[in-house]
Amino acid sequence: MNYARRTLLNSASFDGLGLHTGVPVKLNVHPGENGIAFRYGSSRTLATPENVTDTRRSTKLGEIGTVEHLMSALAGLEITDAEIELTAPEVPGMDGSAAPFVKGLLQVGLTVGQEIELPSLYSRIFLQELPLKIAVGKGTGHWRYEFETGERWPGSMHFESMNIIDSYQSEVAPARTFVLTEEFPMIEQFGLGKGLTKESVTILGDNGYENETRFFDEPARHKLLDMLGDLYLSGIPARFLNVVGTRNGHTANVKMAAMMFEATNAKKAGC
Repeated sequence: MNYARRTLLNSASFDGLGLHTGVPVKLNVHPGENGIAFRYGSSRTLATPENVTDTRRSTKLGEIGTVEHLMSALAGLEITDAEIELTAPEVPGMDGSAAPFVKGLLQVGLTVGQEIELPSLYSRIFLQELPLKIAVGKGTGHWRYEFETGERWPGSMHFESMNIIDSYQSEVAPARTFVLTEEFPMIEQFGLGKGLTKESVTILGDNGYENETRFFDEPARHKLLDMLGDLYLSGIPARFLNVVGTRNGHTANVKMAAMMFEATNAKKAGC
């Protein structure tokens, strides 16, 4: 099974505030040749599971926080190589979704490089730490996320894409991050979400949404967006996978990405 490496024709620039820190940051995505790497100051960190340093509320690579929305955009556009340079240690929150990154990357253009062979994938890998579950296997880009809040509204909600690459730009990338109203005190206490506004977050009240949504099932779509970005740390193109996630967040996603990375690299080594 082969796939083509892909990078940018030119550099794409983004300005905004760190999603949690609220610190102004300029982010440049440059063409690359050897995987996806984040650069801040003198450090260069490859986007691999072993380099994840924190998964509380977001995914942190080395010193750089909240990489999941940008990683999701790279996965959705099937960009395999990029050098990402930041002026502050957190990716900008933009509008709370991956859509601005998708738009900016497409504006500078993409180029296709040499084809490489994808190692023969495992039949299926499971991660279960109830109530969360993730199942990943060789497939055709069929991705599903099951969002559940128990007795609290909305209870159960899911989003499913039969072809994640074809549907990504219109059905997944625009879905914004969300917050439950009871989480506001904790968010304020720990100084989170400073780079977001009421327009860049979906607010889930006790009995319904408290602001305008982009999709009726926006939380489920955003959780799939996050899962896509986190699992792309494995380096495996999304179109070759079938994935189902239930109640999983960044910690479980990164654990699964590590399992996928280990499985495919063991195949490469002939183990």
